[in-house]
Amino acid sequence: MEEDVFISLGSNLGDREENLRRASEALRLLPETQVTGRSLARMTAPVGLTGQPDFLNQVQRLSTSLHPVELLKKLLQIESDLGRVRTEHWGPRIIDLDLLFYGRVERDSEFLMLPHREIWNRPFFLEMISEIDGSFLQRWKSGGAG
Repeated sequence: MEEDVFISLGSNLGDREENLRRASEALRLLPETQVTGRSLARMTAPVGLTGQPDFLNQVQRLSTSLHPVELLKKLLQIESDLGRVRTEHWGPRIIDLDLLFYGRVERDSEFLMLPHREIWNRPFFLEMISEIDGSFLQRWKSGGAG
């Protein structure tokens, strides 16, 4: 069964546009997955840890039959393949891929929280989701997003 998922892409180190392009290409190549929508990329101020460069962010909607944990593992592998090194929580990064929503799935575990634990504190991601699908958030909140 395929699910609509929303993934955030962000970069604030190196060539941010190229980093998002490379991450987008890697998402396009995921098995059992198809990119079905993209927001415009936009610059946003860092959240959580200031004093670092602004981020170039984008949201993409995917249709996938990958299990949420399997998808998250693939996102983490893409980050690693593109050179991300985790040194500081909320610190600068060459690429950041977050699983924001996975259909109607709600999950709270050490490895994966759905929807993403910070989604409601990141209005720019909510705006980008609405840019792709203007009624998704309303459907999700009312129980009809799946």
